[in-house]
Amino acid sequence: MELLLEITKTAWSWMMENLLYINLILSVVIVFFQRRDPKAVWTWLLALYFLPIFGFFLYLMLCQDFRKSKMFRIKEVEDRLKYPVKSQEEGILNRENWFRDPLCRDYEDLVLYNLATSGAVLTTDNTVEIFTDGVEKFSNLVEELKKAENYIHIQYYIIKNDEVFQAMIPILKEKARQGVEVRILYDGMGGRFMPKRVWKDLSEAGIKVGEFFPAFLGRLQLRVNYRNHRKIVVIDGKAGYVGGFNIGREYISRDPKFGYWRDTHLKIQGSAVYSLQIRFALDWNYAVKENLFKQGKYFGLPEQEEGMEMAASTELAETFQTELFGQGVGIQIINSGPDASNRQIRNNYLQLFHKARHHIYIQTPYFVPDDAILSALKIAAESGLDVRLMIPCKPDHPFVYWATYSYVKDLLEAGARCYTYENGFLHAKGVMVDGLVSCYGTANMDIRSFELNFEVNATMFDTETTQRLETLFLEDLEHCREITKKRYESRSIVVRAKEQCSRLLSPLL
Repeated sequence: MELLLEITKTAWSWMMENLLYINLILSVVIVFFQRRDPKAVWTWLLALYFLPIFGFFLYLMLCQDFRKSKMFRIKEVEDRLKYPVKSQEEGILNRENWFRDPLCRDYEDLVLYNLATSGAVLTTDNTVEIFTDGVEKFSNLVEELKKAENYIHIQYYIIKNDEVFQAMIPILKEKARQGVEVRILYDGMGGRFMPKRVWKDLSEAGIKVGEFFPAFLGRLQLRVNYRNHRKIVVIDGKAGYVGGFNIGREYISRDPKFGYWRDTHLKIQGSAVYSLQIRFALDWNYAVKENLFKQGKYFGLPEQEEGMEMAASTELAETFQTELFGQGVGIQIINSGPDASNRQIRNNYLQLFHKARHHIYIQTPYFVPDDAILSALKIAAESGLDVRLMIPCKPDHPFVYWATYSYVKDLLEAGARCYTYENGFLHAKGVMVDGLVSCYGTANMDIRSFELNFEVNATMFDTETTQRLETLFLEDLEHCREITKKRYESRSIVVRAKEQCSRLLSPLL
């Protein structure tokens, strides 16, 4: 024991004596061995300066680079989508009509971009139902669960052991007894407070459970900064859900801390459901190592012989493609995450802002934009477009909230209008442009969602759906308080200090 203490003292003494050189070497690693935004690099270098050595271990925990990783990709899905993606690209370049809604044809370049960069196939045979209230959303979901005949795939960032999930458990168990395949995937951070006995009970009932980025040695999370923020439910390939609601009592407005919970969730029926299914299958494969792409039934494809993997043939690709088009809502399911080579959802937003000609409406609980997004919105506002931002009136993450408030000043000075939602907590995440195109899902308008979280959004090329969402936005304004320049300038010194500190840390938020 004395020898161990002596070794520890010697090592500590050597580190203190050579702290300058150690910090210099670690700084070189941060600057030259990871390609990151310069602002983020400088922020980490400051952290290393004020927290020598320990700051570097924080960096290793929070800033792993997945961009070159193949761990979230499966060759079967890449081969299967190759043909429909190429066919759609050629059709758009040849000016074929892919849109039911002629007013949306000016967005063909955005469709082409999403196709080329992430294989986001456009489907136009969809219907969309919009939920803004948690009770209505979960009531509808429960009814769809009861109708399941083949499989139920559930993925949420947060699943809490309260009345919302407890109401779903008996239905899921009954469906498992009936032979329906039930899979539940949750995030290691978001589900960290769920008792292990609950998952064990579900597993014993025949329900498959997966954890994305599980904790190490109990509750130690080595990848704390990378969260699977997606919320996806797919039932029999017939109904798909995506949006902002997690599973917990606050999402049905039963938490006094937040009051009424205003969110937006989409129920999609049509071929876009298979795009949600692909996303779930990729995440499930990584977490559980079960390749769902070996079974065509999950994607509306013919069953393969026992033990055979799903073929990547032109015939099957064509079978998939023939179901993509119809007289419904045009949808592209787009994904982003730290494993992607580009910031797909962020770039999708950026293109929407650049193409806007009349107005841009944004709802988000967190507004921490990068320079490109902020500049695009400022240019739009300064060009006379009606740019409106709606954020919550109260924080659930204080640092992010005060960083959000600091960026309001930039928009106000450019001529945009900003509002705080006063009727509870605003958690809706979406953009509406010119009454033509809208994009809603799990991604916030912040750097974390653009670069660090695994997210999924639905971009909808449809005037009717977009105008329904805009109507809801305008109705929400009745419960908002506008942040005028006068109101903003009346902030206290304490609030100003919070804003400045939080903005300084925004590259890490």
